[in-house]
Amino acid sequence: MTAQIIDGKALAHAFREQVADRASVLRDGGFAPKLDAILVESGDNGARVYAQNQARTCQTLGIDYQLHTLTVGSDQAAIEAKVRELNDDDAVHAVMVHMPLPEGVDAYRIQELIDPVKDVEGVNPANIGNVVYGRSMRAPCTALATLKMIDSTVIDLKGKVCVVVGASAVVGRPIAVLLMQREATVVSCNKYTSGLKELCLSADVLIPAAGVAGLITGDMVREGALVVDVGVNRVKGEDGTLRTVGDVDFEGVAEVAGWISPVPGGVGPMTVSVLLHNVIEVAQDRAQMR
Repeated sequence: MTAQIIDGKALAHAFREQVADRASVLRDGGFAPKLDAILVESGDNGARVYAQNQARTCQTLGIDYQLHTLTVGSDQAAIEAKVRELNDDDAVHAVMVHMPLPEGVDAYRIQELIDPVKDVEGVNPANIGNVVYGRSMRAPCTALATLKMIDSTVIDLKGKVCVVVGASAVVGRPIAVLLMQREATVVSCNKYTSGLKELCLSADVLIPAAGVAGLITGDMVREGALVVDVGVNRVKGEDGTLRTVGDVDFEGVAEVAGWISPVPGGVGPMTVSVLLHNVIEVAQDRAQMR
């Protein structure tokens, strides 16, 4: 292996120490930062486990956490009503909705309903629009976490060719916009793009975010390139158990890349830290308005 590992867990730990310090200052000043999260129960236990882990992390950092659980079968109207309730509650200053939502629920509509000021995930279209205009850094957390992973290396993005594979509304496209703001030359493509291999080989910085396990192989990466793997896929191993992998063939790509982030242990931990940083930012703004 020649690539340097971008350790998302270590970066996230350092970032969370800053969050904890700021939370302590707010508490000492009489204002308790708090995150209110909505979870719609389903047959998939993944979201609930994530919410439980989130609650423990918040407690460790000095952030209050309240999980608002909606029962299995909750429909669009019920979820919208809960979002409106939290929007209208002056005691609530940071709101997020756990994904995925039940089949048939319009996730875009739910995200659009979240008060932009309370939207700590940066998924409200108004917040994404302000990122495009350069008037806000309340970008979707995964996109901002990706930039922080790049910033931890020696790469200066100005003028670099950055290839983003995947153009989802809250990941691929916001990442491309943030890279443009750093004056990078950005190529946005997807798993169906003709000549994908050649485009990837042109990249100084390669960011796979397509949600396709093993999409990027070693022969698609320029020697010395920086690779930040944003893909999250659940695949069945030879023993039949499920494991989490990215969009990158890690072993093959690590032989040629200059830097590479693993999955798990890369962008994921940093994304959670960015979310909690946003909670503190919103809490600090609210505390100053008192």
